[in-house]
Amino acid sequence: MKISVVTLFPELYSSFLGTSLIKRAQEQGALSCETISLFDVCAPKERADGPIFGHGPGLLLRPDVIERAIEQQEKRYGKAFRIFFSPQGTQLDQAVLRTLYSKIQECGGHCMVLPARYEGMDVRVEEEYADIVISIGDFVLMGGDLPAMVLLEGLVRFVPGVVGKGESVEKDSFSGAFVDHPHYTAPVVWHGKEVPEVIRSGNHAAQDQWRREKAAETTVKHHFEWLRSHVETKEDIALAARFIPPHYAALMHTNVLVQQNVEGNSSIMSIDIHDIARAARTYGFKRTFVATPLEDQQKIATRLIDFWQTGEGVTYNPSRHEAVSEVSLVANLDEIIEAITSKEGASPILIGTSARRVDSVENITYYDQETVWKSGRPVLFIFGTANGLAPSILQRCDFIIGPVCGFSRFNHLSVRSAAAIVFDRWLGIKTKL
Repeated sequence: MKISVVTLFPELYSSFLGTSLIKRAQEQGALSCETISLFDVCAPKERADGPIFGHGPGLLLRPDVIERAIEQQEKRYGKAFRIFFSPQGTQLDQAVLRTLYSKIQECGGHCMVLPARYEGMDVRVEEEYADIVISIGDFVLMGGDLPAMVLLEGLVRFVPGVVGKGESVEKDSFSGAFVDHPHYTAPVVWHGKEVPEVIRSGNHAAQDQWRREKAAETTVKHHFEWLRSHVETKEDIALAARFIPPHYAALMHTNVLVQQNVEGNSSIMSIDIHDIARAARTYGFKRTFVATPLEDQQKIATRLIDFWQTGEGVTYNPSRHEAVSEVSLVANLDEIIEAITSKEGASPILIGTSARRVDSVENITYYDQETVWKSGRPVLFIFGTANGLAPSILQRCDFIIGPVCGFSRFNHLSVRSAAAIVFDRWLGIKTKL
């Protein structure tokens, strides 16, 4: 593979390209790298940059100078796959790296990276020449040279001969649904921490199983967003589910706001119960609790639950029977907490929901699974009916999940709709299965 680096500062790449595996790959002929200074394609006294049109500070790399460098390299080595860099670009990950390597091969093996400096490049040169614009994260650096090195470090691993064992590349973290498993070396005991017995045994099958389970556990706990976006097989889904803490849902018809700042009880709605039960079952929740202290409302709920759990509903709609079989009727939140604690051996983390922001309790987003799950305790999502959960419930919560809203001013979802959205944002799989 031929790599052309077009930059204002080629000296930054000297040690990077002349060290370790990249150096060895060049010596063995698997890789060829060349840095091109933009100053070398400028006419005498010509600048490679220019001021931004319009008000505001900063300089941009000129499109005509970039064009000369591109044409010079492609005249020498043939058309290249051109990679530009910007915080607004495509987020770099292992899947993107793999795709880029394939596209570079389709382009004859010539890769050109064009890191910017100052405020970036004139957008017209990206529109004209960029095959892809890459970002390495949602932050800003002083230039694109470090992102270019990050990309090259990951990209050249795919070149045959760069990494000693091709298996190392195929089993890298982020090459599938799971990240890599933990690794150990000598000594066996260090600072009181011992290498697991299974890794020291000669049972390769047991070692492979342990590694796969540890990879799944690590991914669930620390890279859940990657997992839910890349898991594809039923086997991987089942394995990952083993390491997700038990989740429960509570539908509160007590301790809710029935009027402005007035706490009270609300009426049972059958459609809420079986719709939330089905949604909860779909996303792996172990049980849904319906809370009301009112005797007449308990009778309504009992009649509905009995119909689906033991009555005609068992054969009429087996799927709904399965979902409603995991519904329990209780009087209040304390009974829910007691039931979960008895079942799981630990009290649940309480996550409240509200259509309004609650600043008196720690707020979390739908990307904060690691924050919630690190204790290993079960998780209870609490939903309010009527006008939402009363402060007496919200103040007991460990966290409040952000309101469900869109790009409009309207915000009046039914509780069953809101619950389904919350479940999906928290535990939903995003890949096409």
